[in-house]
Amino acid sequence: MSRLNFKLEATSPGSRARAATFTTLHGEVQTPIFMPVGTQATVKNQTVESLKTAGSNVLLANTYHLLLRPGPEVMRKFGGIHKFMNWDRPVLTDSGGFQIFSLSHSREMNEKGARFLSYVDNRPILLTPELSIDMQKAINSDIMMVLDQCIESNANHKDAKLAMELTHRWAKRSLEARGDSLQSIFGIVQGACHEDLRKQSADVLINLRVNGEGFDGLAIGGLAVGETKNEREDFTAIATGMLPENLPRYLMGVGTPIDILEAVHRGVDMFDCILPNQYGQRGVAFTSLGKFQMRRTVYKFAEEKLDPACDCLACTNYSRAYLHHLIKTDEPLGWHLLSLHNITFYHRLMSDMRSHILNNTFLDFYNRKRIELDMTDEENPHVPMAAVKPHKREKRLQLGDYEVHDSDRGFSSIRQKSSGEVMHSINPPQEEARNLYLLPSRIDERLNDINEVVIWDVGLGAAHNSMAVIHEFLDKDFSGKIRIVSFENDTDPLKLALRNAPVFPHLHHAAPVELIKHNKWISPKGNIEWELIQGDFSHTFEGSPKPHVIFFDPFSMQTNTELWSEVLFSKIFEYCRGNEVQLLNYSASTAVRATLLAVGFNVGYGPATGPKSTTTVAFNEASLAHKLGATLLGQEWLSRWEKSDAKVARTLSKSDEKEFEEKIRRHSQFLDT
Repeated sequence: MSRLNFKLEATSPGSRARAATFTTLHGEVQTPIFMPVGTQATVKNQTVESLKTAGSNVLLANTYHLLLRPGPEVMRKFGGIHKFMNWDRPVLTDSGGFQIFSLSHSREMNEKGARFLSYVDNRPILLTPELSIDMQKAINSDIMMVLDQCIESNANHKDAKLAMELTHRWAKRSLEARGDSLQSIFGIVQGACHEDLRKQSADVLINLRVNGEGFDGLAIGGLAVGETKNEREDFTAIATGMLPENLPRYLMGVGTPIDILEAVHRGVDMFDCILPNQYGQRGVAFTSLGKFQMRRTVYKFAEEKLDPACDCLACTNYSRAYLHHLIKTDEPLGWHLLSLHNITFYHRLMSDMRSHILNNTFLDFYNRKRIELDMTDEENPHVPMAAVKPHKREKRLQLGDYEVHDSDRGFSSIRQKSSGEVMHSINPPQEEARNLYLLPSRIDERLNDINEVVIWDVGLGAAHNSMAVIHEFLDKDFSGKIRIVSFENDTDPLKLALRNAPVFPHLHHAAPVELIKHNKWISPKGNIEWELIQGDFSHTFEGSPKPHVIFFDPFSMQTNTELWSEVLFSKIFEYCRGNEVQLLNYSASTAVRATLLAVGFNVGYGPATGPKSTTTVAFNEASLAHKLGATLLGQEWLSRWEKSDAKVARTLSKSDEKEFEEKIRRHSQFLDT
C-alpha cells in the first residue's frame, strides 16, 4: 500500500495514458505532472510566485547539490526546504545518482557508495545510500529517491547487469534508512537498453520489502543518457508494461514536450527536466505554433504576442520584438520571461493531456499533438513574421511539381503546377474523402463477412482517403483487420502536406509520417495496416494483395491517360477474380463508365460531390452491388450513351470501337433491366 494513497482515475482507450491522483505531505498531486527542476532550492530565473502563476505544483530539488551547499545543518535549522525557500507545495528530491554519473572522471563507485570531491571546497565525500536518505530527510521532501548507479543506456549487458544489481542492493539500504519518516520513497528501475534486465529490475523492486513496507512509487532511470529517440520510447513502453498499475510511474530527466507526450502515451505519470529553463535562456520558446528561436532576425520588428494560445506574463505583456531584443542583449529579464512561458506551456500540455484522458479522447489528441509539437516556426507557414523573405515562405509552400493551394472556402489542398489540377478542389478534402470513398465503401459491413478487408488506394496524393479510413476505425473495436495499400509514383504531395501540417489537420497523426519513412504503418492494436507501394500503378499492382475495395483517385484522364484505359481496367478486373470488389471513383464521365462496363464491371451511381450530382461506383460481381443496395446504370443511361459523343475510351483505336460498343450493349446489367 502506497503512503501516497495513489488513485488511478482513468486509462485512455487505445493508449496506456493514465490520469491519477495521489496525496503527499504538502498536498494533492494530479497526473500526468511535470516538475520544474529547482536543483539548488530554486528554479533558475524564476520566483516562487512566478512558478505558482505558471501552474507548478511539484518541484524537484537535488540532494547532491544541497548536501554540498548549504548542507544538512541549514536544512534542519529551517525544518526543511519548504520554509527555506518559501514553497508550500510538494517537493521531490533526486538522490544525486545522476550527478555522480556525470562526474565520470572524478568519482569512484563501490559497494559502500560513491566517493567524489566536493566542487565547493574540494573535500572528499562518500555518498552512501544512508547519507543520501539522511540528507533527504533533512530536506524534508515529500518524495525521496533511492541512491542508484546510473549507467549509459547503450552499455553492454554485463556492465548494465552489475550496475543494476548494485542499484538493487542500494535500494534495500535506502528503504531501511527511511526508518519511521513519514516521507514517501521511490525505487529506480535500471537495466539500460536490455529488456531482460529491465524485467528483472522491476520484479526485484516491486517485491522489495523492509518491515513490511515497499516503495511508494517506481521511477524509470537510465534513459536520456545515450539511447536514440526510438529506443527511449521503446524502453519506456517496456518498463511501464512491467510496473504495477497501483503505483505512480516517474520517467527521470525527460524531456522535450514531444518526449513527454510520447511517454504519457506509453503509461508514464511524472516527469522532470531542465529544458524549459535551459531552452528559455538560449532564446527558445515552445509555442502552439511550433518551437520558436527568438534570436532570429525575423522577430526584430514582430509586434505579435509570442504565443496566441498563451496567457502567461511574457505573452500577455510583451511583443516578439521585445523578447527578441532581450535575448539578443542577454538580459536576464528575457531568460525569466521565456523560461516562464516554457514552464507554462509544459503545465498546459500536462493539463490538456489529463483532460483528454479523463474524457476518453486522448488518442485523437495524441495523434494531432505529436505533429504540432515536432514543428518549428520555420516549418509553419501560418506564423506571421516580420522581415520574412517572400521566397523562403514560398519555398515552404512548394515541393517539386506541387504547391499548397488555399481555397477561398477556408481549406487547403495540393495543386499540381504542371497540369493545374487541384486534389479535392471543391469540397474540404477530408469531408470529400469521407463522403465519396469511406462511407460508400461500407467497410464495417464488409468486415462482418471478411476477416481481412483489403483497400487499394490508387493515387495516394496527400493521403486524405487513407487517413479517412484510419480516423474512422482507429478507436473502434472490430473483429478482423483492415489493410490499406496505397499506390503512388510521386510522394511529394504527401511530403509537402506534412511540411504544412497545420493546414492539413487529417495528417495530425503518426501514420503518414511512418508511411513516408518506412513505407508501412501498423496501428497500436495491430488491426489496421497501411502500406505504400511506390511506382507506376499500371506496373506495380500485380503482386499486391487482392482488394475488396478500390479508391480509384488518380489525376484526370487529361493528365494521366494511361490510368483510365480499357487495358488497365481490364487487368484490374481480371486480377480481382475471386474477391467481391467495389471500385469508387470521383468521375461522372460517360467514357469512364463505359470503359468500366466494357471490361466487365457492373457500374452504378456514386454519391454527389461538389457540382457533380453523381460519381461512379463499380462492382466486379453483381451480387455485391445488390448486397450493398447500389443503384446501377439502367436503360435510361444506355439511351443517353447511345447518343453521346464520348461513347468509347480515349485510348481506343477506331478499329476497336465497334467491339467496345457491343460489349456495353450486351452487358448483363442492361439485359436485366
